[in-house]
Amino acid sequence: MSLKYKRVILKLSGEALRASGSEDNISPEIVDRIAREIKTVVDMGFQVGIVVGGGNFWRGAAASNRGMDRATADYVGMLATVMNSLALQSAIRAEGVDVVVQTAIQMQNVADPFIRHKAMRHLKNGRVVIFGAGTGSPFFSTDTTAALRASEMGADAIFKATKVDGVYDSDPKKNPDAVRYDSVTFQTCLEKQLKVMDATAFSLCMENDIPIIVFDLGEEGNIAKALNGDDIGTTVHL
Repeated sequence: MSLKYKRVILKLSGEALRASGSEDNISPEIVDRIAREIKTVVDMGFQVGIVVGGGNFWRGAAASNRGMDRATADYVGMLATVMNSLALQSAIRAEGVDVVVQTAIQMQNVADPFIRHKAMRHLKNGRVVIFGAGTGSPFFSTDTTAALRASEMGADAIFKATKVDGVYDSDPKKNPDAVRYDSVTFQTCLEKQLKVMDATAFSLCMENDIPIIVFDLGEEGNIAKALNGDDIGTTVHL
């Protein structure tokens, strides 16, 4: 089987792990579904790195706006991403897939530290690598973490799983006539101020020629469809 992309970074939001309307921060059913889909794409031959947010537990910027020191708020958010990473690791391992969590903040009792050459070796050997704790520094989003890790790992693309089915020319929640792009350039996104990722993450992807594929995580099987190049979502490219 010929793969359009071989090594990929899958970016998951923390909110994606929470069921709509539930008081639980993490839905075991959703995490198990994602794990099954990860197994499918690993079996297809993809090398998969995962960056997951922590918004289902904590948002650093929101806490900062309410008076908390921003750096401290961001560190709390990084710890939230580690909780999500460990939950994903457990579910993926239960599917029989080798998986390791590497964190940018050392916490040796629960995860390995992020070491680039070790992460590269894990990926080459078919292990899934989950990158937790963001970049390890405050003021950077997990979108930026995904762009950074994709650059460091030599990934072919970033797959950003969201609650919408791609990039639109305007907000589809506010404009029922919004048009979805199948494919759009980085330059067009800048000119039209289309919010694909934050500015730092977007610049990293553009400078390193890393395509961003935005797709809807809500439908089961979409991770495999997106990675396989099926006609879902939007591809952002040079």
